Amino acid sequence: MPTRDRTVAERSKNYRYSTNLRVAIDANTRLVVAVGDPQQGNRNDSPGLSGVRHRPGPGEAGGDGRRRLPGQPGRDHLLPQAPRDGTPLPGWQEDLNAVHRSVRARIEHTLARMKCWKIPRDYRRRAHTLRDTAAGIAFLYDLALAG
Repeated sequence: MPTRDRTVAERSKNYRYSTNLRVAIDANTRLVVAVGDPQQGNRNDSPGLSGVRHRPGPGEAGGDGRRRLPGQPGRDHLLPQAPRDGTPLPGWQEDLNAVHRSVRARIEHTLARMKCWKIPRDYRRRAHTLRDTAAGIAFLYDLALAG
């Protein structure tokens, strides 16, 4: 999330200052479960679920499948399977990849819909209020989704 308060932001590739904010999403209902504290960073994932009160249990967590983060053991099963020598995958790995893609799509769509609000495009308030603002956006998103 682009942030103007540089106490909790780092410079990104496009010379803007941005902050990582962890959001826990229920992939079945597409509702936001929890919002974490803002972390300094300009990457896709910051390590750990810092500030998230509800910690996902085993089998519940579905993070960024593009790479394995240090300090997060047991997340190898979340990564999509790819053949190393060009041979076709067995049927069970194809099924696992299909499930992984569908869950990732639901999570990415939820994050994209939360970013449609004007506030996350350029956050101008102080950094310590970012979590409360993101929690408010998550509440309004859940309210609109639940009808």
